[in-house]
Amino acid sequence: MATGTPTDPKRYVEAIRAEGLSIYDPIAVGDPVLWIPTPELQALLDTGLRGLSLNGLPLRTRSKVVKTRICEILGYPVPNSFRKTQPRFLGQMFDTYTQKSNNLQVWNEELSASRRYVIIRVSEADVITRVKVVTGDTLALLDTTGTLTRKYQARCIPGSQAIELIAAQDTERLLPFVTPDVDLTKIATPVLHPAAGQILAIDTVFKRLAPLVGQRFADTGADQERNRGAALHRLVCAALGYRSYQDDGQFPDVRHQLLEVKLQTSPTIDLGLVTPESVEPLDVPLVGGQQVRHCDVRYGIFYGEVANGSVTLTHFFLTTGAAFFTRFPQFQGKVLNAKLQIPLPADFFDT
Repeated sequence: MATGTPTDPKRYVEAIRAEGLSIYDPIAVGDPVLWIPTPELQALLDTGLRGLSLNGLPLRTRSKVVKTRICEILGYPVPNSFRKTQPRFLGQMFDTYTQKSNNLQVWNEELSASRRYVIIRVSEADVITRVKVVTGDTLALLDTTGTLTRKYQARCIPGSQAIELIAAQDTERLLPFVTPDVDLTKIATPVLHPAAGQILAIDTVFKRLAPLVGQRFADTGADQERNRGAALHRLVCAALGYRSYQDDGQFPDVRHQLLEVKLQTSPTIDLGLVTPESVEPLDVPLVGGQQVRHCDVRYGIFYGEVANGSVTLTHFFLTTGAAFFTRFPQFQGKVLNAKLQIPLPADFFDT
């Protein structure tokens, strides 16, 4: 299979079944054979769970039926009883939440940045209609209630320079696998997994995105922040050279380039549950045999002014996660709450 091409998620299922693993056997994040990356995990569970009826089942039975079906879908043997581990599916690091409403409730524990959350939409007739899988740091960015126990933030104060390249080169781990140029028009989508030799060097990314400063786009829609982000993401994908725009709601935004894009119309940068300088593994397959970490991700921060129904991009910063806090000072706040209630956006299951 060619490096960087879409993979058939069923190959992970076959490998897990061949190894005879249980759902509790640990797997290294990014293992190219056994770790199921989030997009592929979502594809498998969405296809396999859709149409499953839970009608008339008590809550405990419903939970067991869903978990049993997930084991079958992913190639795991069904255990005689499901242990109360955290998370329940320990090997693939995910928990399941069956939802009729858009109010996600997480009881008696903090969100974990590295954990995956399998959120299952159930119709009024108790039939599964959609499955979405996100990491904890993605969920944290949806929390507008201030109930998260830990949520990192930083401050962005634009200076006299309109564009700033904060990290002159990529991290030592990523550096051997980046290239000064690659024709991204030949790459199908920006949400493919990163691959050695297809990742633009950070200075090339800077040169391609810097001309976006001064561009303006309409500030429309009921959910302005999400619409602004989507509009910027489209501009970024085009400026990098992709033929098409795609956003699956996972971190980082442009997965193929390990690039997270943020639009700031105020100084506070929301970072979710993990700091950019973290050495925790990122949920992508190994690149050149190396495990990618959060600190290896590149962060493109655009500052914009909102006026007369439009957003004008005024500043652009590009940095690695490792160098993030050399330019953007961190601040933290903590709020304790036994139950986290996270309102999911109306279009949460649409991407």
